[in-house]
Amino acid sequence: MRKFTLTAAAAAAMALPGLIAPAQAQSNEIVIGISVTTTGPAAALGIPERNALEFVPKAIGGVPLKVIVLDDGGDPTAATNNARRFVTESKADVIMGSSTTPPTIAMSTVANEAAVPHFGLAPFPITPERAKWSVSMPQPIPIMGKVLYDHMKKHNVKTVGYIGYSDSYGDLWFNDLKNQAVPMGIKIVDEERFARPDTSVTGQVLKLVAANPDAILIGASGTAAALPQSTLRDRGYKGLIYQTHGAASMDFIRIAGKAAEGVLMASGPVMDPEGQADSALTKKPGLELNTAYEAKHGPHSRSQFAAHSFDAFKVLERVVPVALKSAKPGTPEFRDAIRKALLTERDIAASQGVYNFTEKDRFGLDDRSRILLTVKDGKYVQVK
Repeated sequence: MRKFTLTAAAAAAMALPGLIAPAQAQSNEIVIGISVTTTGPAAALGIPERNALEFVPKAIGGVPLKVIVLDDGGDPTAATNNARRFVTESKADVIMGSSTTPPTIAMSTVANEAAVPHFGLAPFPITPERAKWSVSMPQPIPIMGKVLYDHMKKHNVKTVGYIGYSDSYGDLWFNDLKNQAVPMGIKIVDEERFARPDTSVTGQVLKLVAANPDAILIGASGTAAALPQSTLRDRGYKGLIYQTHGAASMDFIRIAGKAAEGVLMASGPVMDPEGQADSALTKKPGLELNTAYEAKHGPHSRSQFAAHSFDAFKVLERVVPVALKSAKPGTPEFRDAIRKALLTERDIAASQGVYNFTEKDRFGLDDRSRILLTVKDGKYVQVK
């Protein structure tokens, strides 16, 4: 398990594998525990989320931040253990993670049991049992799905096939496809699933091609989303292919190659802040993140996933000063004050959207949190 800690004195220092986090949180620092997936099939999501921590504040409201980062490998059990470690050993004031849906659900469960504010970094279903202490930084599926289905409708798509993960992320997208696209007059003619570690989807793709839908929606994330994309084109599918915001990364283009050309992909606005109006509240933070990220990690390295962790700190910059007025870090009162401040602060501008959390809306986003991308000549281009 790999862990690193960021403090005001040593923001970029990484701890060696196996080191244990301090057992006690100090009253003069805010402890934030983050579990992301930096190894395994979803590493393309978790590594940018970790990298973005280089560009977040080292203190908020005059109080230093101690950020402890652990890798969960995309495993819900590991994410659960990491979350418990944060709340019991490190006395975390806030926890964040994970990079994919199943481990994020696991972390949310721990957070709500322990009464610790939790920022999900992957889309996940926030049930009443997980609603008090959890919020989601990524856009909710219905908001992102709508931009895809509207495009289908505009381009006379009558039938659609679906291939997605055989887990909760795949379920979220297939259910949304049924709930939104079918009432719009779009018929689902085939549903296929695959596991995240799979290296072949030929059987599923052959069934989709045989069904001959006008379009196909792929409910996958990270580099694994490129597998059905490439296989569909290799097997001669000529129709429209749609991808979710879970695939919005340069790694997708790198893996899919020429098969990525023409894909239609929901995305957050951070992938193209340059194309936004100057009045857009998401433009300044998007440019801030992308400028810093690409200076460090190279041209065109911008990432929607980096934005999720970056934006969580944008939210903390608004809510922590409010919480500090009534309580000290390291106490249950401070954690509760953060939870309450999430409900009172309005129009929190970040790179992926403008957040307005409520007790019932734990995503807090609206249509300003989405754009539609395509790939042209190996680069993402916004579809206007």
